[in-house]
Amino acid sequence: MPSSYILATLMASSDAPAAFDELAHRPAVVTIDLHRGHLDPSVATLPLPAAAAAAFVERVAALLDDYRALDVPVLHVITSYRNREEILSNAYWRFQADRPASARRAIAEHNLEGMPGLELMPGVSSPGDAIVATKKRYDCFVGTDLEQVLRAGKHDALVLLGVNTNSCVIATAIAASVRDYAVFVVEEGVDTMLSRDLHDAALAVIDASFGWVIPAATTLESLRSRAAQTAAV
Repeated sequence: MPSSYILATLMASSDAPAAFDELAHRPAVVTIDLHRGHLDPSVATLPLPAAAAAAFVERVAALLDDYRALDVPVLHVITSYRNREEILSNAYWRFQADRPASARRAIAEHNLEGMPGLELMPGVSSPGDAIVATKKRYDCFVGTDLEQVLRAGKHDALVLLGVNTNSCVIATAIAASVRDYAVFVVEEGVDTMLSRDLHDAALAVIDASFGWVIPAATTLESLRSRAAQTAAV
């Protein structure tokens, strides 16, 4: 059975709107690897297809502006390595490096310090956004101060956007869930350099067990409604 069918079935009966209303009292938007190393075909070591990357960046940049307009904090998590050894100490990546048939054959050259791939894509960041630029594994909490930033802001829910759906997004969604955050993955705010089936499968797993896959419009409607209610008081 195609994973897209499974995801559609889950979302058709989704309780995501009610969950967002009830659980996301102090949400934070967390973006994952919206950098040139994935999204700029001229320098990317692990690229999304060029057309998909361009459409994705345009879509996500607009969504981030919408969240900022509603005073939702935005945190950008960026992968960065001092050297190849930090990458190749991961057994899976070490095995995949330089294998011609592997989608991660260039992993040992990905986002090394001093490379242009570390830069966020134009239009993604804005003054006032927080930057966490020490990510070294799929899970955005490992080796970073992301949790300290979230706890300091008293955030109870994460609104996740970024790439790749089937690796960093799902790993971070699981890690956030086991830390007792409410997790909301924005349906049109995530993508992958790999197949649509893997993208859909990752979203289906998240929606079934770790959080909610939710349209951006649903989150924005809820946030705008709250803002209107606050203004009316």
